[in-house]
Amino acid sequence: MAEPKPDPGPPVNRVPVPVDTRAPGGTTNAYVAGGLLVDPAARTDALDAAVGVGGGTDGGPSDGEPGAAGVDAIAVTHTHPDHVGAVAAYADRADAPVFAHADHVDRFVAATGVEPDGTFAGGERVGDTPVRAVDTPGHAPDHVAFAVGRVREDGRGDGRGGDDGENPPGVLLCGDLAVAEGSVAVGAPEGDLRGYLDSLERVRDAGYDRLYPGHGPVIDDPRGVCDRLIEHRLDRERAVLAAVEAGASDVDGVVDRAYEKDLSGVADLARTTVVAHLEKLFAEGRIDGEWADRLGRERGK
Repeated sequence: MAEPKPDPGPPVNRVPVPVDTRAPGGTTNAYVAGGLLVDPAARTDALDAAVGVGGGTDGGPSDGEPGAAGVDAIAVTHTHPDHVGAVAAYADRADAPVFAHADHVDRFVAATGVEPDGTFAGGERVGDTPVRAVDTPGHAPDHVAFAVGRVREDGRGDGRGGDDGENPPGVLLCGDLAVAEGSVAVGAPEGDLRGYLDSLERVRDAGYDRLYPGHGPVIDDPRGVCDRLIEHRLDRERAVLAAVEAGASDVDGVVDRAYEKDLSGVADLARTTVVAHLEKLFAEGRIDGEWADRLGRERGK
């Protein structure tokens, strides 16, 4: 039996960080890949060890990569609180420059308290690293993923990823775009379902070998998981539209009809999700104009 080929790209260190988050498991994944530290949600011994800034005592990188990686830059997939808590700490400890999306610098500064040393746009490298940004809005308006390219079998290529045959796509640090199990919250006013579905479709079709999500285990079937998440959202959309067509005349009425389960503990998430679906349906002209005022009132809350 043939031995499996080694992963032909830069190692990706995944370090689950305990943090205040509503995601299952109570952790956010921080990553070190290609010299880039992504989503340092909090400072821990394990993340110190992965970054190479301390003698951590609770083990090293969880995916078995030995030793400290060191970092050349720091960035985040988006600025929700459970992804940014230790940006300032690691910028100081690792003496590494911090980079923010060029279109969302003010949002980044407000969330992290850090003025970025530089910026990036979709398709560009992050600082001096070979990692490239991939715009993936939807879960949040500033959401971005990071592509870590594969190196060709002849050793050529800079690991930047791409669809030109010279630099295969490799893997994607996808933040809160996707999860191996369950679904991702896409709720108003932060979430945009049209943007989210478009991002999923683009990532699904890009041919990545693997997705490294912001929460939970690694995704080894990017196409299958993206298809599942798309279908989940379309199923919910059908339920929301059916509720409106059955006579629901406000958001609470749609929630009651669209969810056939106990919403204890997640009622607020269900409501913001329904609003996001209604906004998509209204933008597409699939529900009546009378919803404009109702959704406007929701935005004003």
